[in-house]
Amino acid sequence: MPESLRSALIQALPYGRRYARALTGSQPRGDLLVAESLRTLTTSRPTDDLPSLCRLYQAISRHFAAQPENDGPEHGLSVKQRQLLLLTTLEEVSLDMAARIVELPAQDASEELEKAYAYLKTGIQTSVLIIEDEPIIAMDIEDLVLQCGHRIAGVAHTQADAIRLAQETRPGLILADINLGAGGDGMRAVAEITKTHSAPVIYVTAYPERLLTGETSEPSFVITKPFEPLTLAVATYQAVSNQALARAKGTVA
Repeated sequence: MPESLRSALIQALPYGRRYARALTGSQPRGDLLVAESLRTLTTSRPTDDLPSLCRLYQAISRHFAAQPENDGPEHGLSVKQRQLLLLTTLEEVSLDMAARIVELPAQDASEELEKAYAYLKTGIQTSVLIIEDEPIIAMDIEDLVLQCGHRIAGVAHTQADAIRLAQETRPGLILADINLGAGGDGMRAVAEITKTHSAPVIYVTAYPERLLTGETSEPSFVITKPFEPLTLAVATYQAVSNQALARAKGTVA
């Protein structure tokens, strides 16, 4: 592999990890998917002019789609639909480029994406605990959560408040900032909460690449501040549906 391509893939890794973790709903499964994809890329010669990051997205998409357990009616959306949603919202890839990544004609990709949007409007609704230390930002996030059709379980501004509210409300989803300033640490709050309560978690941060090194226990779902309602809706769908599927398979309590 040319050194320039190797360097470009290393820079792309955090975003590839975010995409793979969101697809699988799991840090270990997502990082394994990335590792498999990198092996493919490093042993094959590029046959197109895709940018390195998009080539990584494509390899991840191919490996994920090749696993039969990742498709079927129990998932609600097809593999291609989920990939297109995540690429165009979470990863902010243009529709034309997303179509190339998932290897669909542009018109077909557009139609699949419209079907996916329509499905999202039927909604997976749940109660959401918001963990955010900045009151104005917390109000904005609360509004976005309501726009997505969810209920607010509570808004916590500190680590201690988050743990207390989670025990009281038993939320269906946790939306957590990483840094709570003087109020503590969002990831530590979540670690304490999930000792006794199983709920999917979406982390929000202005610096996602800092959380996606693959070196420690890290989030399965990360969205970048600021974000749009649709980004939150897609991330919520993936988080909640993956959790429900895992429960059905008996892989989580």
